[in-house]
Amino acid sequence: MPTIKDVALKAGVSVTTVSRVLNNRGYLSEELKKKVLQAMDELNYRPNELARSLSRSRSNIIGLIIPSVAHPFFGELTGYIEEHAYHSGCKLLLCNSQQDKQKELEYIDMLRASRVDGIIMGSHTLEVEAYQQMNLPLVTFDRQISPAIPYVCSDNYQGGVLATRLLIDKGCRQLAHIGGHPGLNILSGLRFEAFAATAQAQHIPYTLLHTDDNSFDVGAYERLLDQLFREQPGTDGIFAGSDIIAAYALKACREHGRRVPEDVRIVGYDGIALRSMLGPALSTIRQPIEAMGKLAVDLILRQVHGAPVSAKYVLPVELEAGETA
Repeated sequence: MPTIKDVALKAGVSVTTVSRVLNNRGYLSEELKKKVLQAMDELNYRPNELARSLSRSRSNIIGLIIPSVAHPFFGELTGYIEEHAYHSGCKLLLCNSQQDKQKELEYIDMLRASRVDGIIMGSHTLEVEAYQQMNLPLVTFDRQISPAIPYVCSDNYQGGVLATRLLIDKGCRQLAHIGGHPGLNILSGLRFEAFAATAQAQHIPYTLLHTDDNSFDVGAYERLLDQLFREQPGTDGIFAGSDIIAAYALKACREHGRRVPEDVRIVGYDGIALRSMLGPALSTIRQPIEAMGKLAVDLILRQVHGAPVSAKYVLPVELEAGETA
């Protein structure tokens, strides 16, 4: 493989000059830059990014750890994070944890060894101490770890209130909420807390059904929905903890002979683009996914540059009316 010395020799300049061109440091004439870049192109030279990051104390790489990019919400979020990181002069290193604690630890070690500028965490299987020991700029989604680590989330509680009020206002009198396990210690649990509080305030009976620790197990959604219609056949309103769960609720209604919205009304949460492809189109609480992704990148870069950041960033949600509620 060609080295920086080979580039300098071919361009007829010093190694220092080539380094200055690579790092855009100091005054260099356009003619000199063109000569060095042409030599690099002819030799098919690719700079060692790790070595460059060591010399400039920055890699311009941001790490992102999420449960799975195959999940539509995290797929959209990753797309926005990557796009904003790129336009901010950074690249993205993506890790899928599959909610595996050992895998998450190994990815954190890899990202640190790669000298990333910071890590955006959307997967949270570890204890608080593990995050505090990273010694890197860090941003989390939907989990409050400590006052020193900023987190980004949508207004989960308000979203739960909006969804539940909509179902009640539409005439539902036996409600159910299906979501992730409340013991996961993430802020999305505020959705079911708001659901329960709003239903209680209106004296509406309700059922709470939760997955186990793997809140992305689609098989669990189907089992819970089947259980719901067997044990609570009078359920006429469902608030799903995500649009994906809501899609499975639509499927369960068809299988159990329930019409939507005539017999059962359904409200999801997230506002993913795929919701419009469902039949009928899903009513949902829309998270500002693009704004959340952009903010996460900005918070990493602010920390990199030593700018102050707050610990809490809660973005507003919107009720998007569809055909299911």
